[in-house]
Amino acid sequence: MSSAQVPITSVSDQPPIWEWVRVRALVIDSVSSPHSRRAYTTAIDDFRRWSEGPPRRTFTREAVQQYRVHLESRAMSASAVNLHLTAVRKLAREASANGLLSHESAAAIVGVKGCRRKDVRSGAWLTPEQAQALLDAPSRDSLRGKRDRALLALLLGCGLRRDELANLGWNRVQQREKRWVIVDIEGKGNRIRSVPMPPWAKTALDIWTADAGIRNGALFRAIRQKGDVGNALSPQAVYLIVRRYAEQLGIKIAPHDLRRTFAKLAHRGHAPLEQIQLSLGHESVVTTERYLNVRQNFADAPCDHLGIEMENL
Repeated sequence: MSSAQVPITSVSDQPPIWEWVRVRALVIDSVSSPHSRRAYTTAIDDFRRWSEGPPRRTFTREAVQQYRVHLESRAMSASAVNLHLTAVRKLAREASANGLLSHESAAAIVGVKGCRRKDVRSGAWLTPEQAQALLDAPSRDSLRGKRDRALLALLLGCGLRRDELANLGWNRVQQREKRWVIVDIEGKGNRIRSVPMPPWAKTALDIWTADAGIRNGALFRAIRQKGDVGNALSPQAVYLIVRRYAEQLGIKIAPHDLRRTFAKLAHRGHAPLEQIQLSLGHESVVTTERYLNVRQNFADAPCDHLGIEMENL
């Protein structure tokens, strides 16, 4: 029986396999960020596969605790484990609210503790040489290569998330204060920001859109087998494009690592921290610092740059 055919069961402390599809949709609809929707979808589907076994498990506190142990055995980071558990807790709340799980069982599941974060997983960065090699990897002659060069240029040059790039429309690229800017990007937490573009990224984008004949709608689109331009790329397609060129160079990175690289290279180039924060759309500067992997430098410390002297000591 498929998940869509699973009947709704009566409220019980030990419910059998219940209607995943409806409750899963309720959980995913409860979050607004595309990134969170994607993460919750992955987590819930992973929990479902695990719970259906073998052995098949009912939706109880004990089962969720076992699932946490299972996640930890996969060498997942503490933040990844906690994200999966957050999705499962939301699943329990929605199941209870819709009469598929008793309030007592739901409360017990919600009470399952997550993992204590011992460290911060900071991700990966490219060196300037690696970033340049990645930008140069796509062909300059094919339409697909021109698209991919523009795609990589905006990820590296503007620090965009992959879903932000996939949803980027023609009308978002505008001139502000005599430079080209991607305006009114809606990021995580519904925060709106505008991001300046480096000239080389704008040039790469112009070459792609001119050859593809794009004058409205989505900027980045699929290219069909016959070579004509199709519909907008999905965030997953952006991920696969980045991974393909990274593998050609022997580098293991994801699109988000290009966002980190943007931040780190800008910081090394002495861009102000608050301006990097604004470009990334971070609510807290602490998150930006985490992207930069900043470490205290005792040899060249901030106190050495104050421009103050004390005489006659």
